[in-house]
Amino acid sequence: MIKTYFKTAWRYLMNNRVTTFISVTGLAVGICCFLLLATYLINELRYDKFHVNAARIVRVDNHFQSANDDHSNDVAVTPTAVVPEFKRQIAEVEDGARVYNYSDGRPVTVQYGDNVFNEKSMLLADDSFFKIFSFTFLKGNAQSAMTDPLAVVISESIAKKYFGSTDPMGKILKVNQKYNMVVSGVIADVPAYSHIKFDLMGNYDIMDRSKTRKWDSANDYSYLLLKPGISLKNAEKKMNAYADAATSNGTKSGYKSWFTLTPLTSIHLYSNLKDELEPSGSINYVYILSAVAVILLLLACINFLNLVTAKAAERAHEIGVRKVMGAERTQLFIQFIAEAGLITLFSLLIGIGLTWLSFSAFSNFTAQRLSFDTWQLSWLIGLLAALFVAVTFIAGTYPALYLSAFKPVVTMKGRGSNKSGNLRKGLVVFQFGISVFFIICTMIVGGQLHYIMHRNTGIDRSQVLVLDIGGMPFDKIQAYKTVLESQPNVMASTASYDSPVSIRGGYSITKAEGKSPDYRLSVTAIPVERNFINTLGIKIIQGSNFTLADEEQVNTTDDTKRRYSFIINETAARALGWKPEEAVGKAINMGDSRVGTIKAVTHDFNFASLHQEITPVVIFAEYYWFGKLLIKTSGKDMESTISNIQTSWKKFYPNVPFDYHFLDQEYDAMYRSEQRTGNILNVFTAVTIFISCLGLFGLAVFTTKQRFKEVSIRKVMGASVGSIVKLISGDFLKLVLISVLIASPLAWYVMNKWLLDFAYRINIPWWVFVLAGGLSILIAFLTVSIQSVKAALLNPVKSLRSE
Repeated sequence: MIKTYFKTAWRYLMNNRVTTFISVTGLAVGICCFLLLATYLINELRYDKFHVNAARIVRVDNHFQSANDDHSNDVAVTPTAVVPEFKRQIAEVEDGARVYNYSDGRPVTVQYGDNVFNEKSMLLADDSFFKIFSFTFLKGNAQSAMTDPLAVVISESIAKKYFGSTDPMGKILKVNQKYNMVVSGVIADVPAYSHIKFDLMGNYDIMDRSKTRKWDSANDYSYLLLKPGISLKNAEKKMNAYADAATSNGTKSGYKSWFTLTPLTSIHLYSNLKDELEPSGSINYVYILSAVAVILLLLACINFLNLVTAKAAERAHEIGVRKVMGAERTQLFIQFIAEAGLITLFSLLIGIGLTWLSFSAFSNFTAQRLSFDTWQLSWLIGLLAALFVAVTFIAGTYPALYLSAFKPVVTMKGRGSNKSGNLRKGLVVFQFGISVFFIICTMIVGGQLHYIMHRNTGIDRSQVLVLDIGGMPFDKIQAYKTVLESQPNVMASTASYDSPVSIRGGYSITKAEGKSPDYRLSVTAIPVERNFINTLGIKIIQGSNFTLADEEQVNTTDDTKRRYSFIINETAARALGWKPEEAVGKAINMGDSRVGTIKAVTHDFNFASLHQEITPVVIFAEYYWFGKLLIKTSGKDMESTISNIQTSWKKFYPNVPFDYHFLDQEYDAMYRSEQRTGNILNVFTAVTIFISCLGLFGLAVFTTKQRFKEVSIRKVMGASVGSIVKLISGDFLKLVLISVLIASPLAWYVMNKWLLDFAYRINIPWWVFVLAGGLSILIAFLTVSIQSVKAALLNPVKSLRSE
């Protein structure tokens, strides 16, 4: 019996190739998109869950605020005392490890024999790190790999890069021309779904900071392994109580600091603090893309449902005859479900093939390594089985119930096939409503990204080369700058501690002229070389730039004569309660050691992501340590310019590989998550429109076929081609217009919520909704008009004879 059902279903599908092709194509594309997005989302959701103790590992996050701050400062880094003190004093803590980002965006020079490389992913950690985290050791073991202060654990890729097939254990790597580090272990490459990524892991003990236990100067990522069954809230209370007692926190007027614990498995999607180890994802984007995946699959099912119910008139006589011959409703229901099952099976197989072919391009698109290997095999099989059942049920149940319910007497008289008309209209409205919604969202996301990339942030980022100089002595940097600025197409150069588009230094103004002795203001500050302001085009509104005298004054060896010159932004001046002209010349202290006066006030500039509002910034000339060399070029003949810069570099730094990037690239990288989501929306908006148009085209085919007789009579009566196209297309376009009216306010609401995540954002323009609506109506008209014109051009005599 079952064989008969499927044989009959196969014959019907082969005899209705247009319906079958449209249904299978739509479902296959929908399933492919669903699988691609589901794989991407699984990758996002599995971040850091591969560690055996993942459920018990937390990161300590740092928060502080003074009475004069408008908001708290929330950072992912903590002072050196946090881990050792909490391990010793808090009973809930089983173990802990400090992690220091040794490369921190700057390449580390690693030498083996005559080969010298720049490595951009090196961390330092306490020797307990590999006992807490479950990275896979290929050589060596987690218990002893970090016992030697000069030990280094390397990734499998680094081992092959440096040593080929030679055993790397015990080999010496010279790091930053300073440390001779011994390879003590090789681990499998860190999974892409780990927020802690590294190619080399050294011992925290090589740094002088390892010997101190300070509660200020936060630079470490602190991870704790809690004992089983511990309440995070209770642990936080004990930690903060101990830290308050150890630091006399609260005795400083209005100043407070506290720690919170973030579960390891929540960091990637739920944490977005300053100084994250890597740009975080967002649980909101997971929700958005989950909805997109389900909606795309649902749209494909709706196509099938619409097409089957639209063909009800053609099947009415078949159903009537079969019922007269004794077929029961259950038998007819199974027959129609069998047809839906066959279409779903073909679509699923094709969809899996399309997914496999698309993984490479989609991986490049999302900057993640995605494949079917992302899934556990049992999960994948379960998902595919669930997809088969769900799609068959969604797409086949209603048509099966609807068609099997036809009454023989009514169907034999040619009636009873129009009851699903309102449902079909509702589904068309739903389909194009989703399409309009996605079009509007894509345009607004694109507009915000364009605004971000082209906004005047107060810093001239164009044609600025960035060289990572990682602590090179300033006298050598100054000599190199002199050579650079003599070259054609090099306009200016400067050095800074950090990147000017991502300044992260947390400082405090502890004294200010005219303020109370306990005054304190948290600021973001950056040490720079005196040409910093001019090189980056930052506008001074009051006062003057750094001079050679400022440089000499801060570089004096006589501590009693050392004085700093500070340049602050408008926001800092306002926070201090001064107008720009009042601020210049005022004495301030930054911390206990930097004493000086305010030399100038600049226009506000964005020194962090546009997600964050501009906060008080202090720029000061100091020559102790620089991490970045910024070279402003004219933009002309860049190939020759970079070649000249490289030639000079090799003369000054023969043992350090030349490595550069553009400042714009650093800025763009801060919005990688938004760009990735925008790109995904672009692609799947196009897919949504394609699926919707495919369904609309199928409905137009059957609608025009049903109206051939009417069209022929109208032509005989003198109707023009235009009037007939208008007649047939009009009903569909009304439905699309209703879709626009429903989708527009919903899209406005959702996008307005999304934009609130940005401190600096566009206003949603009215024309976006008009353009999206007009585009949707145009697409629908072009889709339907193909069949409308075809019907209008038919020979009426031939059509009426066939009737």
